[in-house]
Amino acid sequence: MSKKPTSEAALRQRVYAAFASCCAYCRAAQEHVPEILEIEHIRPRSRGGSDAERNLCLACGHCNRHKAARLTAIDPKTRRRVALFNPRSQQWSEHFRWGAGSIELVGLTPCGRATVAALQLNANLLLKVRAHWLAAGWHPQPESRFTGLRS
Repeated sequence: MSKKPTSEAALRQRVYAAFASCCAYCRAAQEHVPEILEIEHIRPRSRGGSDAERNLCLACGHCNRHKAARLTAIDPKTRRRVALFNPRSQQWSEHFRWGAGSIELVGLTPCGRATVAALQLNANLLLKVRAHWLAAGWHPQPESRFTGLRS
Protein backbone atom coordinates (compact mmCIF):
# COMPACT_ATOMS: atom_id res chain seq x y z
CA MET A 1 0.00 0.00 0.00
CA SER A 2 1.49 3.35 -1.01
CA LYS A 3 1.78 6.16 1.46
CA LYS A 4 -0.25 9.29 0.91
CA PRO A 5 2.09 12.29 0.51
CA THR A 6 2.22 14.65 3.45
CA SER A 7 0.47 17.96 2.95
CA GLU A 8 3.90 19.65 2.69
CA ALA A 9 5.06 17.19 0.02
CA ALA A 10 1.77 17.58 -1.85
CA LEU A 11 2.09 21.37 -1.72
CA ARG A 12 5.65 21.13 -3.06
CA GLN A 13 4.42 18.93 -5.93
CA ARG A 14 1.69 21.44 -6.81
CA VAL A 15 4.15 24.36 -6.81
CA TYR A 16 6.55 22.38 -9.03
CA ALA A 17 3.68 21.59 -11.40
CA ALA A 18 2.44 25.21 -11.42
CA PHE A 19 5.86 26.43 -12.58
CA ALA A 20 6.70 23.49 -14.88
CA SER A 21 9.72 22.63 -12.67
CA CYS A 22 11.40 25.91 -13.65
CA CYS A 23 12.47 29.03 -11.80
CA ALA A 24 9.59 31.51 -11.96
CA TYR A 25 12.02 34.38 -12.62
CA CYS A 26 14.88 33.22 -14.87
CA ARG A 27 13.14 30.04 -16.08
CA ALA A 28 16.10 27.79 -15.33
CA ALA A 29 14.80 24.22 -15.53
CA GLN A 30 15.28 21.90 -12.55
CA GLU A 31 16.94 19.31 -14.79
CA HIS A 32 19.66 21.82 -15.72
CA VAL A 33 20.64 23.24 -12.34
CA PRO A 34 22.74 21.42 -9.72
CA GLU A 35 20.62 22.48 -6.72
CA ILE A 36 17.02 21.69 -5.92
CA LEU A 37 14.78 24.61 -6.87
CA GLU A 38 13.52 26.39 -3.79
CA ILE A 39 9.99 27.17 -2.73
CA GLU A 40 10.02 30.97 -2.62
CA HIS A 41 7.59 33.28 -0.87
CA ILE A 42 6.55 35.96 -3.34
CA ARG A 43 5.64 38.21 -0.43
CA PRO A 44 8.17 37.13 2.20
CA ARG A 45 6.87 36.04 5.59
CA SER A 46 9.02 38.79 7.11
CA ARG A 47 6.94 41.28 5.09
CA GLY A 48 3.54 39.82 6.02
CA GLY A 49 3.40 37.02 3.45
CA SER A 50 1.80 33.69 4.17
CA ASP A 51 2.57 30.06 3.41
CA ALA A 52 -0.54 29.88 1.22
CA GLU A 53 0.01 28.27 -2.16
CA ARG A 54 -0.95 31.51 -3.95
CA ASN A 55 2.09 33.16 -2.33
CA LEU A 56 4.57 30.46 -3.35
CA CYS A 57 6.60 29.92 -6.49
CA LEU A 58 9.78 28.11 -7.53
CA ALA A 59 13.09 29.92 -7.63
CA CYS A 60 16.64 28.86 -8.35
CA GLY A 61 19.13 29.65 -5.60
CA HIS A 62 20.50 32.66 -7.47
CA CYS A 63 17.09 34.30 -7.93
CA ASN A 64 15.91 33.47 -4.42
CA ARG A 65 19.04 34.89 -2.78
CA HIS A 66 18.89 38.10 -4.81
CA LYS A 67 15.18 38.61 -4.29
CA ALA A 68 15.48 37.97 -0.56
CA ALA A 69 12.78 40.01 1.24
CA ARG A 70 12.35 42.55 -1.57
CA LEU A 71 8.94 43.55 -2.86
CA THR A 72 10.08 46.50 -4.97
CA ALA A 73 13.13 47.73 -6.85
CA ILE A 74 14.21 50.64 -9.01
CA ASP A 75 13.42 50.51 -12.74
CA PRO A 76 16.76 51.43 -14.35
CA LYS A 77 15.01 53.29 -17.19
CA THR A 78 12.52 55.46 -15.29
CA ARG A 79 14.43 55.53 -11.96
CA ARG A 80 11.11 54.88 -10.19
CA ARG A 81 10.52 52.29 -7.50
CA VAL A 82 8.14 49.61 -8.78
CA ALA A 83 6.83 46.25 -7.61
CA LEU A 84 8.87 43.22 -8.56
CA PHE A 85 7.41 40.62 -10.92
CA ASN A 86 4.76 38.47 -9.25
CA PRO A 87 4.81 35.05 -10.91
CA ARG A 88 1.37 34.14 -9.55
CA SER A 89 -0.51 37.17 -10.82
CA GLN A 90 1.50 38.38 -13.82
CA GLN A 91 2.33 36.80 -17.18
CA TRP A 92 6.09 36.22 -17.63
CA SER A 93 6.00 36.94 -21.37
CA GLU A 94 4.41 40.36 -20.79
CA HIS A 95 7.38 41.48 -18.68
CA PHE A 96 10.37 39.58 -20.13
CA ARG A 97 11.84 38.24 -23.35
CA TRP A 98 15.10 36.64 -24.34
CA GLY A 99 17.43 39.11 -26.03
CA ALA A 100 19.92 38.66 -28.83
CA GLY A 101 21.48 35.24 -28.67
CA SER A 102 18.77 34.07 -26.24
CA ILE A 103 21.05 34.30 -23.23
CA GLU A 104 20.27 37.80 -21.93
CA LEU A 105 16.96 38.41 -20.20
CA VAL A 106 15.34 41.69 -21.26
CA GLY A 107 12.79 43.48 -19.10
CA LEU A 108 9.96 44.84 -21.22
CA THR A 109 8.12 46.83 -18.55
CA PRO A 110 9.18 48.83 -15.50
CA CYS A 111 8.39 45.75 -13.41
CA GLY A 112 10.42 43.50 -15.73
CA ARG A 113 13.40 45.84 -15.87
CA ALA A 114 13.41 46.30 -12.09
CA THR A 115 13.23 42.53 -11.57
CA VAL A 116 16.08 41.87 -14.02
CA ALA A 117 18.22 44.45 -12.20
CA ALA A 118 17.32 43.48 -8.63
CA LEU A 119 17.70 39.73 -9.15
CA GLN A 120 20.83 40.26 -11.29
CA LEU A 121 19.31 38.03 -13.96
CA ASN A 122 22.10 38.86 -16.41
CA ALA A 123 25.05 38.27 -14.10
CA ASN A 124 28.14 37.17 -16.04
CA LEU A 125 28.05 33.63 -14.67
CA LEU A 126 24.38 33.23 -15.65
CA LEU A 127 25.14 34.44 -19.19
CA LYS A 128 27.95 31.88 -19.47
CA VAL A 129 25.77 29.07 -18.16
CA ARG A 130 22.90 30.00 -20.50
CA ALA A 131 25.32 30.03 -23.44
CA HIS A 132 26.29 26.43 -22.58
CA TRP A 133 22.62 25.46 -22.17
CA LEU A 134 21.86 27.08 -25.53
CA ALA A 135 24.68 25.12 -27.21
CA ALA A 136 23.31 21.90 -25.68
CA GLY A 137 19.79 22.70 -26.90
CA TRP A 138 18.47 23.13 -23.34
CA HIS A 139 17.74 26.85 -23.51
CA PRO A 140 15.51 28.71 -23.74
CA GLN A 141 12.70 26.52 -22.51
CA PRO A 142 9.95 26.16 -25.13
CA GLU A 143 6.93 28.35 -24.44
CA SER A 144 4.75 25.25 -24.75
CA ARG A 145 6.23 24.09 -21.44
CA PHE A 146 4.46 27.02 -19.81
CA THR A 147 1.16 26.91 -21.71
CA GLY A 148 -1.69 27.74 -19.38
CA LEU A 149 0.62 28.83 -16.57
CA ARG A 150 0.76 32.34 -15.16
CA SER A 151 4.55 32.19 -15.12
